[in-house]
Amino acid sequence: MGRGDKKSKKGKIRSGSYGVSRPRPSLLAKAKAASATNEAKPKKEKAAPKAAKPAAAKPAAAKKTTKKKTEE
Repeated sequence: MGRGDKKSKKGKIRSGSYGVSRPRPSLLAKAKAASATNEAKPKKEKAAPKAAKPAAAKPAAAKKTTKKKTEE
């Protein structure tokens, strides 16, 4: 029983087919899921756009240097 088995749930998921081991979701279940997600997510209000900061306001970070390993 595994991904290659056409009779198992994992095998049906991999092959993309439906059957006794993996029945299709009913229309009622789809409707419940859709309504639950719509009610759970409150609508966000759009905030006012922020003013862009000038590029020179932030100092540039110094470059990091690393020592090269040498073979002795």
